[in-house]
Amino acid sequence: MYKALVIGTSFGGLEALKAIIPLFPKNFPLAVIVVLHIGENQNDSFIRYLNDISQLHVKEAEDKEQVSLGTVYFAPPNYHLQVEGDESFSLSTDPKVNHSRPSIDVLFETAAWCYKQRLIGVVLSGLNQDGAYGLLQINDLGGICIVEDPENAIARIMPSAAHKIAKPQFITPLHQIAEKIIKLVRSQN
Repeated sequence: MYKALVIGTSFGGLEALKAIIPLFPKNFPLAVIVVLHIGENQNDSFIRYLNDISQLHVKEAEDKEQVSLGTVYFAPPNYHLQVEGDESFSLSTDPKVNHSRPSIDVLFETAAWCYKQRLIGVVLSGLNQDGAYGLLQINDLGGICIVEDPENAIARIMPSAAHKIAKPQFITPLHQIAEKIIKLVRSQN
């Protein structure tokens, strides 16, 4: 039974996330944890906007916070977001990974170790390879991996790298990703 969904994106990610998160139903039974590369910029206004148009509660993750189902969490700017074994968050200012903090790989790898086969990982539009090795870790530990179809992505580098390195089970156009996730969850729960 799936417990968490992790999403990583960079350039083009605002549009991609707006096409996915609002489609999750109010009773969506997973925690959704997102790394969006925005540098040191604040993402408060985007989080408020998503919260207004979504059926799920959307917020910034906090250090030591327990992961709750049916909530969408964003990594705070300039912090790595990690999922601990007790299903709580920890924030880190460790060096950048793939030129990024927060790093998608850091979130994906820690979530994979915590949730194993109960995790779904998604890589969306972006301009670097962050997320590819984290998605591979999810795959190796029995989770499900979805990559936005690079042909249609605003920025193809990130989904292309994830496709090549992680060998995901699904390469899906953006407009079908939310539906694919909902179907996977319904088939398992």
